[in-house]
Amino acid sequence: MDLSYGGEFEAFRGEVEAFLSANWPPSGDAAQGSREEQANRFRQKATDAGYLNRNIPRQYGGSEQPVDPLKAAVISEEFTRARAPMEPRGIGTMMLVPTLLDRGEEWQKEKFVRATILGELTWCQGYSEPGSGSDLASLKTKGELVGDEWVINGQKIWTSSAMEADYMFCLVRTEPDAKKHAGISYLLIDMKAPGIDVRPLRMMTGSSEFNEVFFNDVKTPKDWIVGKRGEGWLVSRTTLKHERSSIGAASQTVGLLNGLVELARERKIDGRPAIEDTSIRRGLAELEGYVRAHLYSGYFQMTKGLKGENPGVIQMMTKLNSTNMGHMVSKLAMEILGDDGLVAPGPYGLGMGGNAAEHWVAQYMSSVGVAIAGGTANVQRNVIAERGFGLPRDSAANRSK
Repeated sequence: MDLSYGGEFEAFRGEVEAFLSANWPPSGDAAQGSREEQANRFRQKATDAGYLNRNIPRQYGGSEQPVDPLKAAVISEEFTRARAPMEPRGIGTMMLVPTLLDRGEEWQKEKFVRATILGELTWCQGYSEPGSGSDLASLKTKGELVGDEWVINGQKIWTSSAMEADYMFCLVRTEPDAKKHAGISYLLIDMKAPGIDVRPLRMMTGSSEFNEVFFNDVKTPKDWIVGKRGEGWLVSRTTLKHERSSIGAASQTVGLLNGLVELARERKIDGRPAIEDTSIRRGLAELEGYVRAHLYSGYFQMTKGLKGENPGVIQMMTKLNSTNMGHMVSKLAMEILGDDGLVAPGPYGLGMGGNAAEHWVAQYMSSVGVAIAGGTANVQRNVIAERGFGLPRDSAANRSK
């Protein structure tokens, strides 16, 4: 097995390394301002150099590079190694922008894509409802076309960042007489529109990232629909594909494991670095095996894609494996922290906060929720079993018909 990318791409790796060495972390004038301002300036420079926003046309603010999975993999690896900012991980950039590029009207791309990737517009996702989470097609929020506007009534739940978002991309039932998958449309909604009521939901971490959103005769223009009327389910599958891909990316689990190894080196157990403890070393070795298998699975899928071949059922396992490993990493971190793991959780996201105990506590708590985001772990297992291996549907699902 040859895991090298070949001379051309290793030369490209050298170019990426040189760019990162010169530009991250920032120095001089580039180091002025807040960390987010520094990151945004770097992202713009990296986009101009062709390293970020590669699949987005220049007219929408991207670098418009030819599709090249190997170069994209090299960039991801080197940016992750340097802990350099990549595209903002907001829902708008990860999910809506690819969906608009695939399915949106030209004016929608012009209006929303550039502003979203620049961070000028933020988005939330209006999918889940009370009683319509895993069975999303059973959603009940209604959209009625009145003149030149859609009038929306209903409720969404578990809506991330709804308090801060400028817009929502939302699934609503616009064809009440159609079969449940066929009666849904994909609408864009201004979160400042009259009739929207956002109520925060406090999580066990103490934060309120999730929200309930209520719609009472909320209006959005007739042409703020992505795809055709009643085809929202098909459009949403495009969005979910990008969501699950981003959640399941191997670079995330590699980064988490690297952070865990640093924690094991820094923290002491019985006066010695935790990494010298036999139980901790065994746990790290086990995790290394899982993470490497996940990484090499990604290489396998990438190779199949380059050859124009279908990687098969293995691609369905990516998200499930990633979330499982994220929870395993977090559990071992709590074991390393010991009594320090009893502190209150801090801001979620280890990249900005080093190995402080409160950040790992937040990571541990949040790892439970990630197993639900983008399709719950048990639903993912059913998808793998039924669509991947052709096993019969769960008997409970058959009884509910």
